[in-house]
Amino acid sequence: MTAVKSAEADRRPNLFHFTRLPRPMVDHADGIYLWDRTGRRYIDGSSGAVNVNVGHGNRNVIDAMKRQLDRVSFAYIFQFENEPAIELARGLAERLPNGLDRIYLVSGGSEAIEACLKLARQWAVATGQDKRWKIIGRMPSYHGISLGALAVTGDDVLTKTFDPIGRPMPLVPAPLVHRDHDNLSMEQRGVRYANMLEEKILEEGPESVLAFIMEPIGGAATAALVPPDSYFPRIREICDRYGILLIHDEVMTGIGRTGKFLGGDHWSCRPDIVALSKGLSSGYAPLGALAATQRIVGPVLEMGGFLHGHTYGGNPVACAAGVAVLGEVDRLGLVANSAAMGELLRGELEALSARFPFVADVRGKGLFMGAEIYADPWPRSHCRKASTPICGSSIWLSNAD
Repeated sequence: MTAVKSAEADRRPNLFHFTRLPRPMVDHADGIYLWDRTGRRYIDGSSGAVNVNVGHGNRNVIDAMKRQLDRVSFAYIFQFENEPAIELARGLAERLPNGLDRIYLVSGGSEAIEACLKLARQWAVATGQDKRWKIIGRMPSYHGISLGALAVTGDDVLTKTFDPIGRPMPLVPAPLVHRDHDNLSMEQRGVRYANMLEEKILEEGPESVLAFIMEPIGGAATAALVPPDSYFPRIREICDRYGILLIHDEVMTGIGRTGKFLGGDHWSCRPDIVALSKGLSSGYAPLGALAATQRIVGPVLEMGGFLHGHTYGGNPVACAAGVAVLGEVDRLGLVANSAAMGELLRGELEALSARFPFVADVRGKGLFMGAEIYADPWPRSHCRKASTPICGSSIWLSNAD
């Protein structure tokens, strides 16, 4: 095995990754499986980067991309319209709630977050609220790896190196209610954490605060953290009171992974702007999207246009993949399946927690599940803790149904 790793390393002397850790050379994939060059098979239990929602090797998606490649592979979105982009925007608008029917296409999750932040700022300028520029995030949280996304991310390991060339934004505690030791009910804890947002707004000065960004269900930083139900309406109430935009990061939780099309749909949330990516193309092409209401987009366009864009935004092949993925999500019933199989997954994780005391606080929705792994099982109130995500693939459990 060492010889194989050395041989593979020798084949890529010019390529570097984020770590030096060796990794197998992938050869091919199908369904929930990947194979390396030695023939070893791996279960893709994490759905790649929590994005391969319809599985590998889906012929309907591949054929849709091939058909588009035969027509045109690239047409710059600032010069040409393309039908797959229009169709994808229409398909998303039909599935998204609360008037989120203005869609802007990008090529990844960090780009989608950047677009959300920039749209919010341009809306403020367009509506005569130039003093609003602070976007409050949560600690811990993860919203992407670009400078704008890192500015609202609560993760010192990722952000501190780049703080001097970015502009770090205010943060409030994420609702880690399971770690609290008090006499409050979960409903009361949810309100208490939401009230921390209002406290931060008042501390910063309401006239300077533009938006609050959050993951409805926590992602990489908090392992499928689910706030109490009371958290969401109170957050919306606070945003409305101070005229602040609510941005939902649905990059991981969107496109059906949680048993609803959006993670926020579990609470009938009313975000003003939503970021989507990952499962939107299921890994078949780089793709992401911003969804917003006409109330936000209209003033920006009237002022002269959205000052934002990437070369591959709205790429016709990527959009063809996105349209096909939405079709497969419907055809295979993956949203409902994620809800049903999520209950099965939860039961298995809870059984592990009952058997092993270092596995605690099983949480999540649908096939977006997590648990905390304790370094020492007892006493839990004083031990070191680390959040470890445990995620499933919709197609994986659909095929096993």
